[in-house]
Amino acid sequence: MRHIGRLRFGALIALLVALLHPGTAVARTIHIVAFGDSLSAGFMLPAGASFPGQLEAALRAKGRDVSVVNAGVSGDTASDGLARLDWSVPKSTDLVIVEFGANDMLRGLDPSIARRALDEIITRLKARGVPVLLAGMRSVTNLGESYRAEFEGIYPALAKEHQVPLYPFFLEGIAQQPAFNLADGIHPNQAGVAKIVAGILPSVEAALDQIRDPSTSSERAGNR
Repeated sequence: MRHIGRLRFGALIALLVALLHPGTAVARTIHIVAFGDSLSAGFMLPAGASFPGQLEAALRAKGRDVSVVNAGVSGDTASDGLARLDWSVPKSTDLVIVEFGANDMLRGLDPSIARRALDEIITRLKARGVPVLLAGMRSVTNLGESYRAEFEGIYPALAKEHQVPLYPFFLEGIAQQPAFNLADGIHPNQAGVAKIVAGILPSVEAALDQIRDPSTSSERAGNR
């Protein structure tokens, strides 16, 4: 009961501030959704060691009031992500980190399939007014140069077409590095996730700043 009373008192104070100072914005938690496959989900890792868990901790350590929801599902292709988009990304979302494509590539699926699905995901999120940070993926070499070029070209092309920020390679600095991966050589371990978070953090912060200041250019939002 005391806890409820404190919550009501806090709400009352916030209301009084808003009434007395109508030009003053009341701070709120920013909701981020990490929407992707096992790389986002944190395969074989505890929740706090997953990408969403470590990203939230890193952002909070920098003074940002954020919540990062884990909407990663192991094994998902981009088409699987599209199929569950509506219930995976709630209406309260302020930013979505879209991370798909690794499973499409590992299964040797036609890159055009992943491109169409990612295109539709971004289109639908933008139609809802939800900002997107797109995370890119690279291809393994044994699928051939033609496949690699087409697959890896998906991400910069979509980022340019939709004018959304791009983090070029989600696994930057940890791909094929045993010290940063589980025994399968594919999924990052806790140290690997920490390295991913350190790499993508400036792009996430830039995207968050863009939300707070719509006049900022797309370049500041990390589109590169």
